[in-house]
Amino acid sequence: MDVREPVVAYGKTQLTIREYLEWERDATVKHEYYRGEVFAMAGGKLAHNIIATNLLGFLGHRLKGKSCRPFNSDQRIHIPGNTLFTYPDISIICGKIFTLDNDEWNILNPSVLIEVLSPSTKNYDRGEKFRLYRDIDTLKEYIMVDSESCSIETFSLNAGGRWELSETRGLRGVLTIAAIGETISLTDIYEGVNLSSSSSY
Repeated sequence: MDVREPVVAYGKTQLTIREYLEWERDATVKHEYYRGEVFAMAGGKLAHNIIATNLLGFLGHRLKGKSCRPFNSDQRIHIPGNTLFTYPDISIICGKIFTLDNDEWNILNPSVLIEVLSPSTKNYDRGEKFRLYRDIDTLKEYIMVDSESCSIETFSLNAGGRWELSETRGLRGVLTIAAIGETISLTDIYEGVNLSSSSSY
């Protein structure tokens, strides 16, 4: 989803976490929170939404009845270590779900996070947002799916505790999500998306 400029809430430019949660509960659009600042999030373009829907549908089907569960962008994730509250395009939680103060709103323990990259947010998603996501102790994989070309970047946590990057390109490629033991072809991920011929193979 696209993140806009910081917004003013309650007539203030800085909010406490409690103020943010109270304000967000009644807000008509979703907002990201980081260190007192609140950022409005806009909906994604058609390609973005098709890709997210394709992925979520596949994951929902393949993980049905298993210990891991996928969530869409309505699910808020919180990282206590750096204060971030955010709405990833897709999050996967394995095992018991833990939430902030057992509030059933703010999940603390995702195993996999997936962002569909938009032109306005791809630098943030690849840089600062990934840095913030790395503060999640349970996170095993961070996946970024390009919405303009057939390209996926996956950061996986290796046995030595380091993040390793792998890239998958072209419709003949296959995305492996090791944390949940699943694979999905890029053909299925990008089904219904108009891509230039140069970015498809």
